Amino acid sequence: MRIDKFEDLEAWREARKLTNLVYDMTGGAVFGRDYRLRDQVTGAAISVMNNIAEGFTSQSDAEFIKFLSYARRSTAEVQTCLYVALDRQYVDEHVFSNGYDQAEKTRQIIDGLLRYLRRSRRSRQSVRGRGAKEIMVLTE
Repeated sequence: MRIDKFEDLEAWREARKLTNLVYDMTGGAVFGRDYRLRDQVTGAAISVMNNIAEGFTSQSDAEFIKFLSYARRSTAEVQTCLYVALDRQYVDEHVFSNGYDQAEKTRQIIDGLLRYLRRSRRSRQSVRGRGAKEIMVLTE
């Protein structure tokens, strides 16, 4: 499958689901009044989406890897904020689990993309100097 835009990436689509879940859970009256936590968790969720998109449009695999690493960290930030929301009783166990699991799923997909990009970079580096044709075969 050819990926032409960041919206084609499964990681970005799952990050979008995560962001929508977070917005749904922070829209309630009690959670919504905790401005610090609400802004932190929504910002972290948005950061996952943004970093995947920014990395995809960067000029190199190295830059993409860097931005995916930021996105990965932001999934953990969402999960940590969800614990605070659970402890403060802004969300129940079911809502917490849904958000936590979506963040985990998103992180796992990001991890898979990171493994692919790192493996791809190593393959290209290992054949440098052997000729352009061999490198092109590996990068198609």
